[in-house]
Amino acid sequence: MVMVNPMSHHENIMYMKRALELAEKGKGFVNPNPLVGAVIVKDGKIIGEGYHECFGHAHAEVNAFLHATEDVEGADMYVTLEPCSHYGKTPPCALKIIEKKIKRVFISQLDPNPLVNSKGVKLLQDAGIEVESGILEDEARRQNEIFLKYIQQKKPFVAIKYAMTLDGKIATKTRDSKWITNEKSRAFVHELRNQYMAIMVGVNTVIADDPHLDTRRNNTPSRHPIRLVIDPELNTPLTSYVVTSAKVQPTWLIIDQKIESKRFRDYESRGVRIIQQPMHSFNLEMFMTYLGEQKIDGVLIEGGSYLHATAIESQIVDKAYVFIAPKIIGGKEALTPVGGDGISMMKDAYLLNNIRYRSFDDDLMIEGYFTNQEEK
Repeated sequence: MVMVNPMSHHENIMYMKRALELAEKGKGFVNPNPLVGAVIVKDGKIIGEGYHECFGHAHAEVNAFLHATEDVEGADMYVTLEPCSHYGKTPPCALKIIEKKIKRVFISQLDPNPLVNSKGVKLLQDAGIEVESGILEDEARRQNEIFLKYIQQKKPFVAIKYAMTLDGKIATKTRDSKWITNEKSRAFVHELRNQYMAIMVGVNTVIADDPHLDTRRNNTPSRHPIRLVIDPELNTPLTSYVVTSAKVQPTWLIIDQKIESKRFRDYESRGVRIIQQPMHSFNLEMFMTYLGEQKIDGVLIEGGSYLHATAIESQIVDKAYVFIAPKIIGGKEALTPVGGDGISMMKDAYLLNNIRYRSFDDDLMIEGYFTNQEEK
């Protein structure tokens, strides 16, 4: 690949950061496509910006051209992901770049999609356009971590989220849990829900809390996730919010294959989708493969403690968001965030790496990635 540096390193970083900022605006609306931002620079100034705004609509590069304030011939383009080279719901962006006579293209990361996978770069180079890649690549990969796993493994990126007190409890001995964290922490959770196509809970959480599992972001347009409820015996109340609102926000109940259809007709009449699985051998890893086939690229797991344990033990979880509130409630009967039998030896503990910390007033959030167990 041709490496060029017509501008200072600082300028390259500055323009790519702007492209990444633009890409963020697509969160919740482009799945299962990637987040992409594009900036057009000519004579040292930005003359066009764009981002992928919605699945099936124009890509970032095209939107940047549409918003250009002057002729783009001879300009440089900064784009967070390799321009596509194939015909899908839209024509190839690489051809549009060639058509517009862009001189240089700076790319943050190459696209692992087999339909692209350096083909976009080759098209540009064959047309005489200079290409440089790898600018802020780590930031771009983190931004598109959901897309990257989905496009490479055909399985959803899975994150687990829970809030606990300083003594590691997610509910009191009476199962009261509202609220452990403050309003700012809870608002951030709704930002997470907007990013993930599906949210998964166990039936006990539905029975205990009657949660909405929707997305509320202060009148900001949002995407409500598909609600996945693991409910082997079909105990979800017909009066629960996830059932009564199923025609507005999708609810899927995952139940045992032995349950007779006459038992779930009332759920289906309310808009609930029933998915029957052999619960005696239910495997979350295989279920993730099924969800990938349903074009679900990301799953946020929000409880309860048994589901958390099962998911972690199944090694399907890629990332954790753990909120810690400065409260102590005590009680050996109070719930902990990860139930099950647990490990026997500390050396076998599940590890998180690439840790980041963030505070929401007095609450602390720890964000990290699960270490592949084969690497331990």
